[in-house]
Amino acid sequence: MFPGTPASTDRDAGFTIIEVLIALAIVAVSIVAIGSLMATNVRGVRSLEQHVALTQTARTVMTAGLPPRAELRPGTLSGQTDNYRWTVEVMPLGGDWTVPNADIPWVPELVRVRVKSPSGALSDIRTVRLMQKPSK
Repeated sequence: MFPGTPASTDRDAGFTIIEVLIALAIVAVSIVAIGSLMATNVRGVRSLEQHVALTQTARTVMTAGLPPRAELRPGTLSGQTDNYRWTVEVMPLGGDWTVPNADIPWVPELVRVRVKSPSGALSDIRTVRLMQKPSK
């Protein structure tokens, strides 16, 4: 030892094994927490992407899969687009929409569009369209 320097003991020389183990445990818990957050984030993004794809397919069916109003008839249409199965049902809205002694050329019809994704997610959209009353 050099003269004039304070004497050091072995106790002040560095970290103890317990301090090192505690620090490693804290680092390990932090890494696991960050990994868990990343996995949750990835699952959320994947779920959102599937929802957007399902919604886009439903929109495509509504715009391109439905025939024009003049050709739309009660019944069921079905098909498949990019592994998404879709069904369009046209049925009476319910109730008696005929008005006695009235010359009304239109009646409301319920249009139900169902789209099922390859993963099994389902989108069910219902809307009302005015259709020409069938001639008697």
